[in-house]
Amino acid sequence: MKKVLISALLGLTFACTSQAGTLHVGTEATFAPFEFMDEQTKELTGFDMELIAAVAKAMGDDVKVQNMGFDGLIPSLQTGVIDVTAAAMTITPERVKRIDFTEPYYQSGLVILVKKTDLDKVKDLDSLQGKRICAQIGTTGAMMAKHVKDAKVTEFNSITEAFMELKQDGCTAVINDKPVVDYYLVRRADDTVTTLPQVFDAEYYGFGVKKGNKAMVEKLNAGLKKVRESGEYDRIYQKWFGANK
Repeated sequence: MKKVLISALLGLTFACTSQAGTLHVGTEATFAPFEFMDEQTKELTGFDMELIAAVAKAMGDDVKVQNMGFDGLIPSLQTGVIDVTAAAMTITPERVKRIDFTEPYYQSGLVILVKKTDLDKVKDLDSLQGKRICAQIGTTGAMMAKHVKDAKVTEFNSITEAFMELKQDGCTAVINDKPVVDYYLVRRADDTVTTLPQVFDAEYYGFGVKKGNKAMVEKLNAGLKKVRESGEYDRIYQKWFGANK
């Protein structure tokens, strides 16, 4: 769940077609690798930004993105300021009471990162009993690690420190959010570590639309289907998270 809220309201247009309608998208660009401001280009980028642009293109639309505080996204949908949210928004029962969602486009949750040389010894969470586990302070990964029987949990201020401890054999595994781990693996191109296949406490992200706007939900779902069938979804996913989904 995002912790940082920003109040700035910025606009960015992705040109998808020469003749098209405009899909007004709201995001909160402080959550890499889903949506964030590129320090060099000063433009919005990330998995969500590329995916919603691809979906809009498949629908024959342009995209205009507004960057706002996360707490302003649902009210902006409800008042018609934006048509859709693309902000790594978890589909929850509470939110479904206020807005509608497309089909999920990303599965999040917790994963276990281990060295490939330890795959014969670490196959699941129970395999970590009595082992040393690294995590970031205050995260759900750290909370899960503390529930492993007899595990010795070491918490670090940053997840990068936890990753380095694993690399140096200071711990057997790191438990952290799936997108954070996948993004790390892509950026570092590190082939000495890997994640176990199981995802714990799975949650799903969807594009949000105004409650009752069935036509928009169906349109976005159709666009998502086209993007998946064309292979564009896989290309975007691999760019930001690597090949494993």
